[in-house]
Amino acid sequence: MNKGRLEAFSDGVLAIVITIMVLELRTPEGSTWEALREVAPTFLTYLLSFVYVGIYWNNHHHMLQLADRVDGVVLWANLHLLFWLSLFPFTTGWMDETGFDPVPTAVYGIDLLLAAVAYWLLQASLVRRQGHDGPLAQAVGGDWKGKASPVLYLLGIAASFWEPYVGVALYVAVALVWLVPDRRVERFVAEHQDAGSPVSDPDA
Repeated sequence: MNKGRLEAFSDGVLAIVITIMVLELRTPEGSTWEALREVAPTFLTYLLSFVYVGIYWNNHHHMLQLADRVDGVVLWANLHLLFWLSLFPFTTGWMDETGFDPVPTAVYGIDLLLAAVAYWLLQASLVRRQGHDGPLAQAVGGDWKGKASPVLYLLGIAASFWEPYVGVALYVAVALVWLVPDRRVERFVAEHQDAGSPVSDPDA
């Protein structure tokens, strides 16, 4: 199956997720800097979730560059990822509205963790289709970020019951790790194109 519809659908869902989150931003009750400062935590939680959606959108786009076609397993794996990402407005809003109480902060971390697991499953399903000598497996390599992120999420979830802001700090740390440009796929595609061998799915 062609991957075009999967990409278009995923882009649409992520656009809706961002739209729902921004609609949750409430305007300040007043026209002073103090009033603006009162809604700062809401804006910062929105910013964190926006960054996460952006990271997933960016990596999803790059990953699918190395897949010409998809199958049913990939489609369901992609829907699984979109499910957890679609919960970002809910978990973000709950964490903000409760003032970073332990349980909502932990639930936010659980959502991040399950989204990361779902992304790994989507990546694994694409690798399975191509084979472990396929372009995606070669481009991803050891994937130390993918392996370290769930550990940090688990630490953040546990820390949320002790000190929620430590949990949030760990979630921010993971986001910062992924914000550092990861050009493995871009470099892999560029090297193979420069060498004159097009990157494609061997099962296409």
